[in-house]
Amino acid sequence: MMKVSDVRKLPHGGLGLGVFGLGGAPLGGLYQAVSDADAARVLEGAWDAGLRYFDTAPYYGYTLSERRLGALLVNHPRDSFVVSTKVGRLMQADTTVQAGDDGWAQPLPFRPFYDYSYDGILRSFDDSLQRLGLARIDILYVHDIGRATHGDRHQHYWQQLTQGGGFRALENLRAQGQIAAIGLGVNEWQVVYDSMQEVRLDCTLLAGRYTLLEQTSLTPLLDRCESEGNAIVIGGPFNSGVLAGNNKFNYADAPPEIIERVAALKSVCASFDVPLQAAALQFPMAHPAVVSCIPGAHNLSQLQQNMAWFEQVIPPEFWQALREAGLIDPRAPVPVGGT
Repeated sequence: MMKVSDVRKLPHGGLGLGVFGLGGAPLGGLYQAVSDADAARVLEGAWDAGLRYFDTAPYYGYTLSERRLGALLVNHPRDSFVVSTKVGRLMQADTTVQAGDDGWAQPLPFRPFYDYSYDGILRSFDDSLQRLGLARIDILYVHDIGRATHGDRHQHYWQQLTQGGGFRALENLRAQGQIAAIGLGVNEWQVVYDSMQEVRLDCTLLAGRYTLLEQTSLTPLLDRCESEGNAIVIGGPFNSGVLAGNNKFNYADAPPEIIERVAALKSVCASFDVPLQAAALQFPMAHPAVVSCIPGAHNLSQLQQNMAWFEQVIPPEFWQALREAGLIDPRAPVPVGGT
């Protein structure tokens, strides 16, 4: 039976990640404000429960998430945890920042701007070290590269990563031992596939594209990740919340076809007395390329509930029923042994 404190190793380098980590976007106030006290309770509760993998980003709360996470981590021996953060945005002081900008309820007065160049990657890395209060970071993800984010500007930023040396900066940091692993932190799988032809990725934080609701990345991406050792960290296991009850999908209101599919999933869940959220957290972990799942939490009770769902026993017949109903890709691996 899978426990939140279990660890899986990355194929390259051997860095071990907890199978259940803590995503840092809610700690930055995504959609709703989180007090300093509640943020501290979430982080301390995660630590006390045995969680040792923490993900954050400069963008989350416009540096708020990194600062809050760093306040916890500096109190623990450096080799006792794994932390990942992201590069691709630099943060500039800006007094015009307001509550609600980019969905952040309480952003700090810094405005993000994109920079995937060699110098931009190194500056972002150094800035994160200082906000976190750490001498090294374990994993650096390139944040939000891709056409879905940048549209017509994608080629410009892609050239910064490739011809402009962004990937080279990451490789140099890895070669120098300043980071243990490099990867992408994105919401679209196609750019991961493209990046694997440019650089050796150790792991990828893939948000929303391999979930109980959709398995669009299964082939060809996850097939290639498994064969080449690009480990997958599952972000957004609830697809922005539609699988947890808030009717958000891809950070917007869920369209009718998504609501309908979620209703069908709920119906099968109800027939087996399985919470939809438990199925959502456990399903992606069955794929051999996947090493970790990192839902976030706005408060301690939400974190505790997520951990309980992750460890809840689910009968094998449930997954078979989903397959027979055509609600998951027939090629997708499913949990075995009732977990």
